[in-house]
Amino acid sequence: MICLKYQEILNNKEINAYLKKGDANLGMMGFTDHSKAHCIQVSHRAGKILEKLGYSKHDVELAKIAGYMHDIGNAINRTHHAEYGALLANDLLKETNMPMEDRITIVSAIGNHDESTGNPEDVVSAALIIADKTDVRRSRVRQKDSSAYDIHDRVNYAVTESKLKIEKDKSVLALNLQVDEGICSMYDYFEIFLDRMMLCRKSAEVLKTTFKLTVNGRKVL
Repeated sequence: MICLKYQEILNNKEINAYLKKGDANLGMMGFTDHSKAHCIQVSHRAGKILEKLGYSKHDVELAKIAGYMHDIGNAINRTHHAEYGALLANDLLKETNMPMEDRITIVSAIGNHDESTGNPEDVVSAALIIADKTDVRRSRVRQKDSSAYDIHDRVNYAVTESKLKIEKDKSVLALNLQVDEGICSMYDYFEIFLDRMMLCRKSAEVLKTTFKLTVNGRKVL
């Protein structure tokens, strides 16, 4: 039975300090928003995925904690941030009353959430991956002149609407996007997101569901 609660993680000063520093580091590098707002979004979505698919409250709580902590490794380095984050999370959670098995589940989920090196190993890591990779929205673009946008900025800014539908009765997770193709071409979108969407599809299989992607009303995955 899990002892440590999501709300305690949300208010943990050290975890929040790592998240703040990681987001600041990525801001200096020109990356999109990876702040507490992104982590809360991922946390809530990961929990919602498992809850709507009928998984236990215990799994839901673990997914929410992993979702909130998943980007702490950016405080160390963007490269291999998932692995750094897993090691940081392990040290931080060791100082709590969380059972070892739950800590290891969270550490594994964080360490496997990046598409360049990770894979969904269980339902918690699968939910985290889908929640993270489907957080595509205009508000993630940092305030700067549009002439300075890189491809990541353009792709996120072009998304005018983003909805993840969880249909338990059909065993489907469907990401529906509205994209302004005057800002970002479909080629640009898939250059950035193809690997992420394929990892979502693999994660959906772990959850015994199918992942579908629709852009501007057209099914593309």
